[in-house]
Amino acid sequence: MKQPIFKKVNGDGVKIQVAYWEGSGDTILSIHGISSNCRVWDVIADALTPEVEFYAIDLRGRGHSDKPETGYNIKKHCEDIKCVIDNLHIKPTVVMGHSLGAYIGVVFAALYSEYVKKLILVDGGGKLSEKQAEKVFEGIKPSLQRLGHEFNSFEDYINLMKKSPFLQPWMDFLENYYRYEVETKDNGKVVPLVAPKTIVEEAENLKSDDITNYYEDIKCPVLVLRATHGMLTDDDLLLPEDSVEIMKNTIKNIRIVNIENTNHYTIAFYPNKKRDKIIKNFLDLRISS
Repeated sequence: MKQPIFKKVNGDGVKIQVAYWEGSGDTILSIHGISSNCRVWDVIADALTPEVEFYAIDLRGRGHSDKPETGYNIKKHCEDIKCVIDNLHIKPTVVMGHSLGAYIGVVFAALYSEYVKKLILVDGGGKLSEKQAEKVFEGIKPSLQRLGHEFNSFEDYINLMKKSPFLQPWMDFLENYYRYEVETKDNGKVVPLVAPKTIVEEAENLKSDDITNYYEDIKCPVLVLRATHGMLTDDDLLLPEDSVEIMKNTIKNIRIVNIENTNHYTIAFYPNKKRDKIIKNFLDLRISS
């Protein structure tokens, strides 16, 4: 698997870590989920490059980007992304977001349409009822429980991650993702880099904004990739049918595709030939699958 090159780029008053996979043709800027990092895109970047130029960022407060005390909301992330695109000189670009990154992608495409050539939403970006949002946060809670804890070693940490019900079967490349997101102390103990208070602030701000307010302002073609399986239950879906219907009826030039036998995590993390072929077709890439 191809490994990225890392660089720090100026965001809106913070340094943003960017992972880069070399290529040509369209440029993609990818945005991860609420407690994730840029390495969630390793497998997809490997499948699409070198026929595209692939960038993935660590959102502020995540991975190896700066971690200010506050300022964790979608519009602040959009300001960071605008700065990153300007500093990388990649306007316009294809924007791809997973989970929270999909919500950020929706708002960014609406506010800065001249920056976005095409938009890819990976299992996210839909309006959730209060009841459905509660189910989703229950579904991601096991992933969030790793934060704010100290582990005796990386082996202890990765052994806990291997038990994640939503990352089965476990694959060895996942270790790169989890190794990237931790800091090893002088005493050998390991702590995740993301602070729990960052996620709390982000989640509260996410609830306060109606994502559908931005749908009609999206001018570019949109591809939505939807996971068909829940995380812990059958119905803790990020894109339930009612959310999909709203998107279909409001966003112009949208295509929504179910990626069967995937959940909210595996749709992004794991190899998937159908997903890759759909993305390639959306980008008008002539690549053998």
